Amino acid sequence: MLVKIVTFFLIGMAVLAMFGRLRFPGQKKLNSARCSKCGRFKIGKGPCDCKGKPGKKGDPRS
Repeated sequence: MLVKIVTFFLIGMAVLAMFGRLRFPGQKKLNSARCSKCGRFKIGKGPCDCKGKPGKKGDPRS
């Protein structure tokens, strides 16, 4: 009984690992919507608010 539970657990973990490796459609477009200087998401078609000043990536205060 215990072997059966462990086997199902390992199979479940393998299935979750396979889903984690999938690349979802639109992922490349989402990554290209980031500013190349500061790393924040650009909203709309205009320039980023950082105005080209390099800052820490992911820092909302930069």
